[in-house]
Amino acid sequence: MHRDEASSTPTRPHLASIPMAPSMLVVAIVATISTGHPEPPVELSRSTRDAIEALPTVPLDGRVNRERMTTLAPPPVETTIVRPVAAEHRIATDRGQTDLDEQSWTTARASLRRGLLWLQNRQSVRGGWMEGTAVLPTDQPPREAAAAIAVTAMGVKAMAQTPDDDFEETRNRGLEFVVRSIDARGIEGLATGGLGNYVASAVTMGLAAVGTDSPASRPLMTKTVEYLKSGQWNQTKGVAPSQDWFGGAGYGRHGRPDLSNTQMMLDALYDAGVSPSEPVVQRALVFLGRTQNHKATNPAPWAQSGSDDGGFIYTPANGGESFGSQAAGEGRYGETMPAGAPRSLRSYGSMTYAGFKSLLYAGLSSDDPRVIAALGWIRRHWTFDENPGLGQQGLYYYLHAMARALRASGIDVITTADGTDHDWRRELIAAIETRQNPDGSWKNPVDRWEESRPELATIYATLALQEALKPTVEIE
Repeated sequence: MHRDEASSTPTRPHLASIPMAPSMLVVAIVATISTGHPEPPVELSRSTRDAIEALPTVPLDGRVNRERMTTLAPPPVETTIVRPVAAEHRIATDRGQTDLDEQSWTTARASLRRGLLWLQNRQSVRGGWMEGTAVLPTDQPPREAAAAIAVTAMGVKAMAQTPDDDFEETRNRGLEFVVRSIDARGIEGLATGGLGNYVASAVTMGLAAVGTDSPASRPLMTKTVEYLKSGQWNQTKGVAPSQDWFGGAGYGRHGRPDLSNTQMMLDALYDAGVSPSEPVVQRALVFLGRTQNHKATNPAPWAQSGSDDGGFIYTPANGGESFGSQAAGEGRYGETMPAGAPRSLRSYGSMTYAGFKSLLYAGLSSDDPRVIAALGWIRRHWTFDENPGLGQQGLYYYLHAMARALRASGIDVITTADGTDHDWRRELIAAIETRQNPDGSWKNPVDRWEESRPELATIYATLALQEALKPTVEIE
């Protein structure tokens, strides 16, 4: 049985594989949904809805500049959700568990193994990757070395998802490095480095992949999940549902929220098995909606005067900002747009895939207008050559977000605006393998967001390959 929707569903035509005009897309999706999910939609409890709608009972956190916040219309609150595709923590062991052709399967497996062997050889004697490396957070000036914990945790995930005994010792050494590092700091100590949410999210994903193979994984993952929940900007920090920080996560507990950190938090909660009906996920959905270039559902002024293209920006907080706008010469905040032009912000690739999968993780169905709009952007900007809107900046982050998002969608074939069908797994595998260096590593020639460091780029590339190699066929 294939999974073809935003949850486990019986086999039926893939929506994105059917050439159609934009006006036909909604009809096709609704028609497909009418066949039903194996499980009916889940009704959200009154307590969860109250957790979205309630006003704060404590003052606004003193670290927040109230004057920079914007106030929007009260957010819509979902009444039901659908369960997303279940998280899968292992790649297929046999091609028969996938829909891959023999060449793609062989290429992906060989490329993945070369990448993992390169990482294995670059692991430090303490078990870490990028140990001692200072990393520049996207929006904060200090360089922080805490990223070694996060990068190592993602490396642990890559090793754990490949059921190969050759990498078991490497995985275990990496896991020991992560556990030792957290024991030395404590969970709360993650925030002091300015990358708390990033680190806790990566650690949660690594622990979820290791699973029952390590007795230490489950209790530590419980702690990191609770840390992630407590770091969200919501009523407990005096943030009202009408304010543009609401529901988001940022660097540590002092940084304003952004989609990159919020999608990492949702990635981690998804991998850990947290239900989309949990308040933390539904609050995040409010933040997601305000990050999308979609006039029908996003009341933010920048969206109302924008392109309405269904894509996503970096953050709606403090009035909004986008690296896509910065790359286009309009300023990160849209501050250098032509005189007289209404301020708007540009969507771009990595954030659109991050937003798309996050909508699915939050329990939206494929007939939701926000999901339809995001998929429309993807169909119009299909490429493996660059991070659309940013060129080569963040390319490997983009490829990983793309692979995660498309697997979550259940879509096998994307039909682009010109009517061409694209088997995303086959194309992704070819694109990543082509960029692999002879020694098995990957490296972005553009020095942005640390992707010029081959350890990070190689971890992103191997994780993306693994999304394409995960099972799509249930063997009876």
